[in-house]
Amino acid sequence: IINFEIWFSHKVLNMGRNRSAYWPVHYTSTVHDADKIYAGVDTCPGLSKGCYIQGKGTIYIGDYTQIGPQVVIVSANHDPYDSRKHLPEPVKIGKYCWLGAGCKIMPGVELGDWTIVAAGAVVTKSFPEGYCVIG
Repeated sequence: IINFEIWFSHKVLNMGRNRSAYWPVHYTSTVHDADKIYAGVDTCPGLSKGCYIQGKGTIYIGDYTQIGPQVVIVSANHDPYDSRKHLPEPVKIGKYCWLGAGCKIMPGVELGDWTIVAAGAVVTKSFPEGYCVIG
């Protein structure tokens, strides 16, 4: 639910940060390349405190996915031979997923519908079939 406090913190307290996101973002969260992030119905990447969402390689997040605080979603890594370049890989997260506090979703990962990622987990491999708990 978007209330006045959330709207105010997104549009006023952020002082220009994260304004390119079409969904509300907590003022302690950071969203890069919001134009390459596609969030489904009732999904707000970065609405929880302290999230880092980097959409350089495109991120797709399904409907009703819940994202906890301090979650990191990265869609591009540095080139190991030239740190000035990025290697973009899309991240796909299905519908009705739950990303626990402090988990990290790395580039190229695909999570199917109804996937739960435990708090603090670092996800480097895909689980496209979904219906699983990753820890």
